[in-house]
Amino acid sequence: MASHSGLMTIIDRAVRKAGPRLRRDFNEVQNLQVSRKGPADFVSMADQRAEQTIFEELSRARPDWGFLMEERGEIAGDPNKPRFIVDPLDGTTNFLHGIPHFAISIGVEEPLPNGKREITSAMVYQPITDEAFWAEKGRGAWVQSERLRVSARRDLGDSLIATGIPFMGHGDFAQWARIFGAVAPEVA
Repeated sequence: MASHSGLMTIIDRAVRKAGPRLRRDFNEVQNLQVSRKGPADFVSMADQRAEQTIFEELSRARPDWGFLMEERGEIAGDPNKPRFIVDPLDGTTNFLHGIPHFAISIGVEEPLPNGKREITSAMVYQPITDEAFWAEKGRGAWVQSERLRVSARRDLGDSLIATGIPFMGHGDFAQWARIFGAVAPEVA
């Protein structure tokens, strides 16, 4: 059984504080005020409230760290310190359509001596199931306190592949379609 590092405990506390409100909002999704941000890209009051809760929790624990947030954008911190990358409602379209597959996603990006940055830890929390999937460099990947393992399957046809289809207007849809078309016969 793995215990969280201090950093993952801070992230876990933030997602579990924002999670109950997202669950309540999900159960009342038809009452949410929603404004269109772009093609198939929605911003809801639930998204904004979750981001505010997470920002308050994380900035209280790490006041000199920066943020890259979905709604607020970049919030500068000490450039020599890590920064949080936050999507407070990953799967907004599912959420707004009453599909219970959405999460809070938080990553930590650390500065390297060469001036680049590296993601060293992350958590994906599913409010509906109250499950936290997390990973830290050098510690592996976990769901709650259970270690996740990589499958030993070698044949692509024996594999299970899940994906989200990108929205028209987001990314290179034609490239995605070519990749999916190439993989589909191998797993069908």
